[in-house]
Amino acid sequence: MAWDPRAGCRSIPETREPPNPGSQRLPRGTERTKMSVLRNLEARIEGLVEGVFSRAFSSQVQPVEIARKLAKEMDSHRTASVSQVYAPNQYTVWLSAEDHERLEGYERSLAQELSAYLLEHARRQDYALLTRPEVLIEVDERLRLGEFGIQPRLVKPPSRQGESGEQGKAGHTMVYSAPPKQDKPKRPKTAPLTETRAIVSLDDRRYVLDGPVAVLGRSRECDCVLDDRNVSRRHAELRRSRSGDWSVADLGSTNGIKVNDRRVDSARLSPGDEVIVGTTRFVFDIEQ
Repeated sequence: MAWDPRAGCRSIPETREPPNPGSQRLPRGTERTKMSVLRNLEARIEGLVEGVFSRAFSSQVQPVEIARKLAKEMDSHRTASVSQVYAPNQYTVWLSAEDHERLEGYERSLAQELSAYLLEHARRQDYALLTRPEVLIEVDERLRLGEFGIQPRLVKPPSRQGESGEQGKAGHTMVYSAPPKQDKPKRPKTAPLTETRAIVSLDDRRYVLDGPVAVLGRSRECDCVLDDRNVSRRHAELRRSRSGDWSVADLGSTNGIKVNDRRVDSARLSPGDEVIVGTTRFVFDIEQ
């Protein structure tokens, strides 16, 4: 029986373990309830970031980013049987030696939060799990500062008390890289910067953003604060180019962004474009 939760890339050849036909499917609740639980878990992980983990991960690898990539790997390595969809139940997170050293003393807390995040994601997607998701944090000397890898695995629970679970063969190890911090190089003389301003027009208010970068999100520290539970704390950025043009970029949010009803990771904006962040809709304009 399956465990019931209610009671850049480097690869290794992938072999998926056949599912257990006696497993039970995870229960589905209302979408609103599941989204709320997932947001609360993400907020808890972000709370770690704002505390001790903001120091531990000065290389820009953030625990909430690891959580989202773990959920992505769960989706990528799901296996369909006749009546159920199985997801891996063990995930090894590989960190560089330097990042792992900075995490010393907080590793267990992070692993527990990441496990809870994966469990709720599985409930939301109606995946079947053989056990509660287990997150292991290890060191890979080949990784550089700011890189982390994720290796999913389907592990059968022990058939008898005292026996260890049967290890399925590991899937691909995906290696992710945080944007590196770079010193600004000396630039030759270029055309002068065109300093336009971005206008964000909501139903009840209007933001005038001088740039060159403005953050949109639920956090009170954002340049454009959006009071929407479907908006992440730091959801998206508006970015101005040297020529004065503006673009919008997703910051790895939960619910993404749309420009003129088209889902995008990033897009150049023109005056009059309609942008959706979470469930908040605004009209973009440029002011010279």
